Amino acid sequence: MRNFVWSCFQVTGSIDAYLLYKNLEAIHESEEQAKEELDEEESG
Repeated sequence: MRNFVWSCFQVTGSIDAYLLYKNLEAIHESEEQAKEELDEEESG
């Protein structure tokens, strides 16, 4: 999904596409951090 949105931004230069990409990136990072925290809780 992020790759598609980034491609749309590259082709169109749409600020909305860029902002959507940044939002998706932030969500992805948040999910990764939550997963790491869960793994730490389970192992420790």
